[in-house]
Amino acid sequence: MLVERMRPFTSTIFAEMSALALRTGAINLGQGFPDTDGPPSLLADAAANITGGINQYPPGIGVPELREAVAAHQQRFYGQEVDPAHVLVTTGATEAIASAVLALCEPGDEVVTFEPYYDSYAATIALAGAVHKPVPLRPPDFGFDPDELRAAFSARTRVVLVNTPHNPTGAVLDRAQLTLIGELAAEFDAVVVTDEVYEHMVFDGRPHVPMATLPGMAERTLTISSAGKTFSVTGWKVGWISGPPELVAAVKAAKQFLTYVSGAPFQPAIANALALPDAFYTDLADGLQRKRDLLAGGLTAAGLTVYPSAGTYFIVTDTAPLGITDGAELCWKLPELVGVAAVPVSVFCADPELGRTLVRFAFCKKDEVLTAAVERLADLKAAL
Repeated sequence: MLVERMRPFTSTIFAEMSALALRTGAINLGQGFPDTDGPPSLLADAAANITGGINQYPPGIGVPELREAVAAHQQRFYGQEVDPAHVLVTTGATEAIASAVLALCEPGDEVVTFEPYYDSYAATIALAGAVHKPVPLRPPDFGFDPDELRAAFSARTRVVLVNTPHNPTGAVLDRAQLTLIGELAAEFDAVVVTDEVYEHMVFDGRPHVPMATLPGMAERTLTISSAGKTFSVTGWKVGWISGPPELVAAVKAAKQFLTYVSGAPFQPAIANALALPDAFYTDLADGLQRKRDLLAGGLTAAGLTVYPSAGTYFIVTDTAPLGITDGAELCWKLPELVGVAAVPVSVFCADPELGRTLVRFAFCKKDEVLTAAVERLADLKAAL
């Protein structure tokens, strides 16, 4: 007897499409996880921690080494001063987001997001009994209309949930866009919660601009990131959230009754990895940019409209040029048609019409896997 507000969230598209890919033997370009492991030094550190006995509950706020490393990371890459005492380690970014929304929102409060959005956002807002106010991002560049953004705010706006680089579209919000979001948040006295897990996966020389580095925004911004994407260890589920002490304390109050703690041997290993040389981070972005271009070329050759991806693991395509009117229907058939799995963008939208013919593909895979997928996709027109 599931409560009504959670009935739309009984399963995730990622689990469904990954299961379909496994069942059919399709190449899984649906779920966004890499098929290679992280840096050897990170893996060795974690293994040593396990055999060395770091296996019991870590401190509730996270091990000091990791909180200090997160603060050093923010200073190193963005010139942002962060007190390690105001960093809270979480079970991935997903728990950080959930904890923030649960801590800050009363039933009936409003949460502004951008649509399409990562699927946990809507579920978390429903868990809190809050009201979801999505603002559309439209192709080709997946920017937002300033008037539509302003219209989403009201006296009940409590949180603005910002994801950049953006999943699923691959858009990267620039300083001007973030400034407008920040100005509206200040005008309506809302807290900005930023999901920045793809911060090191930005392409073509673009910068990643953390909201908290903009003038006047540090005092009302909670910044979230994680190790999973940066270090290709998505199964470790170690994330963090930082910000003003009163806001972090509020998040901690909710978080401690969700998982309490996790990842004891992983936390100090990730602390060391955050200090890896600049070449690691540069190679990460450059390698993914090359993979993006490989897959984009194949998708274009297959007859799809391919929208620019400025960051993340993902490319969004429009299937309409192939005569497709429902991207979700195509995704359910795609593994059988050509042996490739993807996810429909409509499942990330409160208004399914916004992404009706759009399909997301992940390129965080080995080159040989992407090449095989491109070869299979070449048969798509003939298979329809």
